[in-house]
Amino acid sequence: MSDYLVKALAFNGQVRAYAARTTGTVGEGQRRHYTWPTASAALGRAMTAGVMMGAMLKGDNKLTIKIEGGGPIGAILVDSNAKGEVRGYVTNPQTHFDLNEQGKLDVRRAVGTEGTLTVVKDIGMRDHFTGQVPLISGELGEDFTYYFVTSEQVPSSVGVGVLVNPDNTILAAGGFILQLMPGTDEETITIIENRLKEIPPVSKLIEQGLTPEELLETILGKDQVKFLEKMPVSFTCTCSKDRFANAIISLGKNEIQEMIDEDGQAEASCHFCNEKYHYSKEELEELKKEAE
Repeated sequence: MSDYLVKALAFNGQVRAYAARTTGTVGEGQRRHYTWPTASAALGRAMTAGVMMGAMLKGDNKLTIKIEGGGPIGAILVDSNAKGEVRGYVTNPQTHFDLNEQGKLDVRRAVGTEGTLTVVKDIGMRDHFTGQVPLISGELGEDFTYYFVTSEQVPSSVGVGVLVNPDNTILAAGGFILQLMPGTDEETITIIENRLKEIPPVSKLIEQGLTPEELLETILGKDQVKFLEKMPVSFTCTCSKDRFANAIISLGKNEIQEMIDEDGQAEASCHFCNEKYHYSKEELEELKKEAE
C-alpha cells in the first residue's frame, strides 16, 4: 500500500482532521541515513508530523521543523511542503536504547527534554513565520500538540508512531492531527477525548492495516467524518548536482583552486537525503571559470 494522507472535517465542521500512512516514506529515510531503531522512531515521528503540517499549507509554501532536545540523537531537521513531500535527518542516526518501561522505543531518552521545537513557515512573504516552544515530553506527539496550542492557538491532538522490525527496517508508521475549530461544543470535545483514551497506539493501527480514512473513522466515528482530499506522501529531496555546483561556485575561485591542488576532486553530501555528488578535476576547473 502506497503512502498517502487525507484531510477531513468532522462533527459538522467543528473538527479539522489529518491522517497519514508514512511507512514507506519513513523507510526511505531509514535506508538513506542508516538509522538505528530509536533514531528511526524519532525521525519517523517528526517526518510524519511534518508531512501533515505541510498539508496545511497552500501552493509552493513550505516549512522546516527543528527539534533540539539536548539528547544523544542531536538535532532532528524536517522539511515539508503542501504537495505531500518530506525529507529529514538526525545528527546522530546510530542512536539506540533498550525499550522503555512501556515496552516502546525510548524516543524521549534519545531526543531529550531540555530544548525546543521550532517551526519555520515559508509562505511566500518577505518574513517567515517562526514559532518556537519548549519541549515538554521528548516523545514528539505531545510536543507537537503543545506547539499547536501554544504557538498557533489551535487546540489540537497529535498522534504519531513508528514500529521498527528486528532488521531495522520500518514495519509501520503513520499519524493523525485533530484540530478544534472555534466554538466546538463541550459534548464533541468529551467524545474525542474519550475516544483518544480508548484507541491503541497509532502505529499498531497502521500495522493492522488501517488506512488513513479508517484511522480517522476509528477515532472520530464513521458517521462523523467527511473526507475532503487525498494526496500521495513521499520522501523527496530537492538537492541536485547543479545546486551543489552553485554552492561551490559561491566559494570563489581561490577556494576552488585549493580543492584542485589538494584533492584533485571534490565530493558534496546532502544532509537531508545522504546523496553524494562527485566533481572531477575537470568539472572543478569549469566551476572555477564561472566563479571568476
